[in-house]
Amino acid sequence: MRNVSTKTVGRLSQYRRIFMNLYAQGQTHVHSQQLADAAGMGAAQVRRDLMALEAVGTPAKGYPTAQVLEQLNDFFGVAEKQHLALAGVGNLGRALLAYLGERRPSTPIMAAFDADPEKTYKEIQGCTCYPVDWMEDLVEKFKITIAIIAVPGDAAQGVTDRFVTGGVRGILNFAPVPLRVPSDVYVEYLDITMLLDKVTYFAGNAQVPTSSDVES
Repeated sequence: MRNVSTKTVGRLSQYRRIFMNLYAQGQTHVHSQQLADAAGMGAAQVRRDLMALEAVGTPAKGYPTAQVLEQLNDFFGVAEKQHLALAGVGNLGRALLAYLGERRPSTPIMAAFDADPEKTYKEIQGCTCYPVDWMEDLVEKFKITIAIIAVPGDAAQGVTDRFVTGGVRGILNFAPVPLRVPSDVYVEYLDITMLLDKVTYFAGNAQVPTSSDVES
């Protein structure tokens, strides 16, 4: 499979959820326009993205639901076999543990870490919380390759360094700070405050960005 952009990977994840719903409903085929309507984008974009999977559809029937879902599962299969860890078991961390435990059981959170001794050595949302000092050893022991950071900004770089030392190669960062990582570590930033600012701006100015604006 050829290399794909991060935006394409994000859209393929969205298509996967759509195909899972269609398959559960017993729909055997779906046209690109139906997928586009469900995903909120153009049909041509959908067809280009599915070409990355070498998925084949026909004008008459569209894409075979079960086959494309299998291709999407294979595409994300490597990531789904990886183990996760969470740093920060505050309100956001607890919510993430609950959500991911229900929605992504195939990608288990093997350990949570927090600096608060009142939280350590306890099971929180089905996940054991450990002291921060144990991070490197447990990341290696549990073969954790993906970390979620939900700590305050002033603690984010410290836990990032510990995760990377232990062997983590992918990070989802909720802390509102940039992280310094080696070139072989991928970081995805999710700044909820920034996203809310964007929504507030466009809602207040009665202006909706075009698809080209979103892509850029």
